[in-house]
Amino acid sequence: MRHPIKKRPEPKADYRYNSVKVSKFINMLMRGGKKSVAERVVYDAFDSIKKRDENANPLEVFEAAIKNVGPSMEVRSRRVGGANYQVPRPVQPNRRLALTFRWILEIARKKSGKPMSERLADELLAAAKGEGDAIAKRDNMHKMAEANKAFAHFAN
Repeated sequence: MRHPIKKRPEPKADYRYNSVKVSKFINMLMRGGKKSVAERVVYDAFDSIKKRDENANPLEVFEAAIKNVGPSMEVRSRRVGGANYQVPRPVQPNRRLALTFRWILEIARKKSGKPMSERLADELLAAAKGEGDAIAKRDNMHKMAEANKAFAHFAN
């Protein structure tokens, strides 16, 4: 029997935008415990978004990017009768957020030639518009789930 799921403490909201999601994003960006560096990168990216479009609210762009990139279906491997099947399943909200943050940061880190804050701003703006590599990654995941729809009856 499985153990009950432990209630994890929510991180405090960040001080500039008073948002728990931004705080979680900063924590995922952080490397080696250097939170002040991660905060500077995220806030510089938000300032860059504000500079590029005077009318854009960086928090709204961030929320739109999260909403657009978040996958609704994923495939999980399941062993049935000696064979492994890719079974499509809906994504839980906390996992959706974690995948979204992971993909955006992974793509921003992969690019080179600009400071991290600029790369992050580029990716957030692209994701908010419904384009970019993070959107392509989500679409690829949805295509795999659609292709394996025949195995949906294996899901528990």
